[in-house]
Amino acid sequence: MNNKKRRIIGFWGYPSLDLINKYKSIYPNHEWIDLDIDYGCPKLGILPDAYCKIVKNMIYNAIWLKDRIDIIIAPIGKEKCDSGWFAAKLLKDMGFKVEESIYEQLTRRNKISISTSNLPLRKKFELITADIIEQKHPHYEQSKPEFGFWGVPPNDLSVLELFPDNTHVYGWTRCVEAGVPGDIELEMFVDKDVPTVFYAQAFCAKTQLAKYLADKYNGLYVDIDDMVTNSVKYKIEAFIKLR
Repeated sequence: MNNKKRRIIGFWGYPSLDLINKYKSIYPNHEWIDLDIDYGCPKLGILPDAYCKIVKNMIYNAIWLKDRIDIIIAPIGKEKCDSGWFAAKLLKDMGFKVEESIYEQLTRRNKISISTSNLPLRKKFELITADIIEQKHPHYEQSKPEFGFWGVPPNDLSVLELFPDNTHVYGWTRCVEAGVPGDIELEMFVDKDVPTVFYAQAFCAKTQLAKYLADKYNGLYVDIDDMVTNSVKYKIEAFIKLR
């Protein structure tokens, strides 16, 4: 990322649409930066080593880009996690302007199309996360699922390139496409006969859900801290080939 570009609205997770529209109006020329994403910023040592990498990204990206950020929209409810709430408090204490967001509605606003399309799996995730701000809700050709990937967008998106194109997206990411990031029923849904990898970021509370659902549906449970290791790649590749 070029650290000398235009002014920034930072966010993580899925902010409420009211806040998204509010700050689009206030700052029409600002760049929206998803602080969840690993941009390769310096590791500052503020958080414990054994802590969720996504939350580390949120804190460290904000500090790295502090001179350009005018506002951070910070989801803190069930649509994110307690760590999002803690992160918002820490960043406020560091002098950032932070507006907290709770977006826990359960009425599904958008049809699910990207998650069940025949696009490459990594492209599915990139489109779903981009649509949080863009709100275009495109429709794509649908596919019959051969495999499933359950979970949040990984810190290391390259793990998604191990899967065939007709891999369907489940878990929190599917909830995001539907516009209901706090919908636990949809988050726990998978097509039971589809071989599915249940992924969670290491040290995240969602590892509880991922492990439970992997056992329930005879899937593969995987957690990754930072970058995907060869051993995890081999596990996933073997699961795909054997199923």
